[in-house]
Amino acid sequence: MAVELHTLKAAGAAFGSAQEALDFINKTLDFLVTSRPTAVNLADACNRLKAVAAAAAGAAGASAVGVCGAVIEAAEAYLADDIASNKAMGAFGAAALLAAVKARGRGTAGGKVRVLTHCNTGSLATAGYGTALGVIRALNEQGKLEHAFCTETRPYNQGARLTAFELAHDKLPSTLICDSAAAALMGAGQVDAVVVGADRVVANGDTANKIGTNALAIACGHFGIPFFIAAPTTTIDPDLPTGEHIVIEQRCHTEVTHHKGERVAAHGVEVWNPSFDVAPGGLIEGIITEKGMVPKKDGAYQIRSFMFKLGLWQPPTGQSLEDAEKSTLEAQHGFRALDCDSIKHYVAARPPLQQRVGPPASVETWTVREVGDGNINFVFIVEGPAGALALKQALPYVRCVGESWPLTQDRVRIETEALAEQAAVCPQHVPAVYLYDKAMCLIAMRYLAPPFLILRRGLIAGATYPHLSSHLSAFLAASLFHTSAIKLDTTAFRQKQAQYANDEMCRLTEQVIFTEPYITADNNHWTSPQLDADVADLQSDVAAKVAISRLKAAFVGRPQALLHGDLHTGSIMVTEQETQVIDPEFAFYGPMAFDVAKILANLLLCYFSLDGHEAAAGAGSRQAQREWLLATIRDTWSGFVAAFAALWDAHGGQGDLYPEALAGPAGGAVLAALQADFFAQLWGETVQFMGAFVIRRLVGIAHVADMDSIEDADARAACERRALRFGRQLLVEGSGGGAAAGAGAGFASMEALAAAAAAARSS
Repeated sequence: MAVELHTLKAAGAAFGSAQEALDFINKTLDFLVTSRPTAVNLADACNRLKAVAAAAAGAAGASAVGVCGAVIEAAEAYLADDIASNKAMGAFGAAALLAAVKARGRGTAGGKVRVLTHCNTGSLATAGYGTALGVIRALNEQGKLEHAFCTETRPYNQGARLTAFELAHDKLPSTLICDSAAAALMGAGQVDAVVVGADRVVANGDTANKIGTNALAIACGHFGIPFFIAAPTTTIDPDLPTGEHIVIEQRCHTEVTHHKGERVAAHGVEVWNPSFDVAPGGLIEGIITEKGMVPKKDGAYQIRSFMFKLGLWQPPTGQSLEDAEKSTLEAQHGFRALDCDSIKHYVAARPPLQQRVGPPASVETWTVREVGDGNINFVFIVEGPAGALALKQALPYVRCVGESWPLTQDRVRIETEALAEQAAVCPQHVPAVYLYDKAMCLIAMRYLAPPFLILRRGLIAGATYPHLSSHLSAFLAASLFHTSAIKLDTTAFRQKQAQYANDEMCRLTEQVIFTEPYITADNNHWTSPQLDADVADLQSDVAAKVAISRLKAAFVGRPQALLHGDLHTGSIMVTEQETQVIDPEFAFYGPMAFDVAKILANLLLCYFSLDGHEAAAGAGSRQAQREWLLATIRDTWSGFVAAFAALWDAHGGQGDLYPEALAGPAGGAVLAALQADFFAQLWGETVQFMGAFVIRRLVGIAHVADMDSIEDADARAACERRALRFGRQLLVEGSGGGAAAGAGAGFASMEALAAAAAAARSS
């Protein structure tokens, strides 16, 4: 900067006018900012100098010499302020490091400390003393520095070229190490604290700094070493809520592939060379500024309050300081809700994901869509020149309700593990998962690109899918059989029950399926007033309440297999040839009939909705689809039973529920009788569960678009009334007592059920 100032001073007289000088200064400062766009304080300093220049140029009698002189004077004052700021920071930082080291029982016998730093933050990077290196200088001035370690800071070697020079120049006891040696040095007990600088600190304490900083923070966390950030308040950006919003610049690939102008890396290899990374605020012991340490409350940084009290920041219009701090609280603990902008930078910072979308330099050209049309989560599609990804993030509440209905984010872990279980036994019908981020409650997976679409949308549009029944049968049989005690020994079976204990999601199901539709509840809604009398009848129906209570007991107390838990037409994606099952966040160990019935009930709801769609498109226009739906319901059930029985014959003796010593060999009379009893009970429960699912989608909190998309309210109500009455019939009359009692009562077979559905639809 000093060279530029002298050049400016000498050139002042050469400018033809004050405006010409102003234009030159603005252009030069703008170019300077591009050298380090992540560094918020560089942009701040340049903006301040531009403001000085503009004021000087706008003054009466302004001249080029006057404009240049004003900028030089302001820059020299800035220089003096920066040195004073750095020295204050050094004093605050030295005290904080010594206190943290002492609290951890670290340091040498003489009370001295061994400190590691990264990149260059000294006189060559600042005005003349340094930020993080200023803390080390302050420790040395107090006689408290035992040793300083600096990393080489690959790939540009700022540590080896600059920091090592400064340490040697000041004759400080110091050692240069490779970046990759830092963890080993910590493990050897040679590091008491780490202090680094920052290019940007955001509202939750996340800090962007030279690449390699995050690795140091993680290593410090592992070894119990305090990790500090030293940065002026001009580096703090309270407007950015989390580190995911920081744009990380990519540097030239030749820094990695070449040495002294000669290529050392193989031709054709891709290079990912970010200039910075982001250390999470949760890993940072303290943030040192020239105004003191940023305060913490309950372990969370109060950055916005700190900057507000200094008069350096104001909350957005209409938001209180308390609300502003509250909005970053979750992020302090590793979670931050992403949006269509920040999700791009999340992907770009993770090479396994970034490589599927496009080069990091292309990130601003990527497109993002939020496509989650469910009631619970957000789903982002990120597309770039190399491809696309689907990313699903779970917020800590029910999306369609809001923060008044909190919901566990552990459902993301359960969903990820359930997808792995399902993919292991039925990979052709489960999308590949590329990443599970526990802290961010996020899954990244294969994007099922068009012509894939949500099954429900295709059905509403009138489509049919010739392979759907066989695909659903295969998925249901494989996922349910292989996780049951028919296949597993009871030790493994109980371990899996514990693994998939999904209490909050199950309690949600118990509330919205088994309770609320049958009582007066705020969440309920229906087509009113057309269905008011029908709903009143349902909510005073003793037989329905007895039947739904019996089903709830099965849901709560019969852990037969790992269920998808929410297998409806909105959680299946299809093409003419493929079927992919997604979204098992409700996965838990429960009665097998629950999964089987849920998808069949959703197909049945579509069947009953077709009269309403025909009202707009013309009578008979959906007849072929109507016939296909009933055939798909029948074939899904029969195909599931056949596939499950085949797996049982092939693998059943391995499990403890029906051991071969008891059941005998496949094809034997005993096993045949056990299977017949099992499927008879499963059928009866499936019929009843189908009724429960139909009812909840017409009366409860979450409906289906099959019905809701019928614009004419009377036509919609007519479809819903037929479906509601048939759902009640399934629920109540479907109760049987197993094979001996003819489970399914009035529905002895799926053929009988399909015929009854056709009759109900025509009534």
